[in-house]
Amino acid sequence: MDLAQGLAQAGGNLTQPAVLFFVLGAGAALAGSPLRLPKGAMSLLSIYLMLCIGFKGGAEARAHGLDPTFVSAGLAGLGLALLLPVLAFAALRRVGLTTVNSAAVAAHYGSVSVVTFAAAQSYLASIGHAPAGYMSAVLALMETPGVLVAVTLAKLMSPDEARSASTGKLLHEALLNPAAVVLLGSFAVGLIAPAPSAAKLNVFVGPMFQGVLCLFLLELGVTAAERLRAWREVRPAVVAMGVALPLGGAVLALGLGWLVGLRNGELAVLTALAGSASYIAAPAAIRLTLPKADAGLCLTLSMGVTFPFNILLGVPLYAQLALALSR
Repeated sequence: MDLAQGLAQAGGNLTQPAVLFFVLGAGAALAGSPLRLPKGAMSLLSIYLMLCIGFKGGAEARAHGLDPTFVSAGLAGLGLALLLPVLAFAALRRVGLTTVNSAAVAAHYGSVSVVTFAAAQSYLASIGHAPAGYMSAVLALMETPGVLVAVTLAKLMSPDEARSASTGKLLHEALLNPAAVVLLGSFAVGLIAPAPSAAKLNVFVGPMFQGVLCLFLLELGVTAAERLRAWREVRPAVVAMGVALPLGGAVLALGLGWLVGLRNGELAVLTALAGSASYIAAPAAIRLTLPKADAGLCLTLSMGVTFPFNILLGVPLYAQLALALSR
């Protein structure tokens, strides 16, 4: 594939229905429309998306088997989840954020976004490079460690501003939050269920997935646009971190993933995960352990800056870089 083909494929991401629904939601919110999904719908949709991703990943991992590539992907993902929050914390301190706010934001960028993962899967499938199902397990592995590392940094650097929540409570929040339970649990179900039984869910986890993803992104477009209005209250150097952090994480993932033998779709998904930011799992843990942190700042960067960047530009960029490196 030459450069022109790669650019054409990347540009094609902007015309995918899921991306267009995200733009529709953002445009409606910026125009002043009261468009919103019914209360509680987002929780239901997010659980559905995570269940589908986990179940399909488990079923494909069962069919694929435990091989060195699977193990390498998991170790690479875990390593990134431990390293990225440390680097993000240092970078955020350099642009003037307080210790506690640096740790809180770093927790969001040390964890991962399930919807960015779904968008990357969808884009890669559309260009003929669908990743192996076991990458869902890598997603689950990367969700929690970064939050724990960031909270630990806050407690070490600024113990007066970090709530002394017991280790048990922190682990309970990090490991038993709904996202972790649904992802890991549905992965286990898909892994255990025999193929004939798993096939009964083909319609539920297959054709319906794209429609639900469009609904979810429609609402996220509204939320992201609302967060964009907070830009005026954040210094430009801090706003820039919403793009710099995902790009830095993506570059690290590209190099590490390539070194451990990942190629094509798997390398692209690992890169997209490292370039994403959590807005489901991380906020709950941060509220518990860093109550003095600016939650609005965290969501402005993760939802208002990083998520739109990834959906519109980041995912195709990461994919094309990974595919180019895999040649």
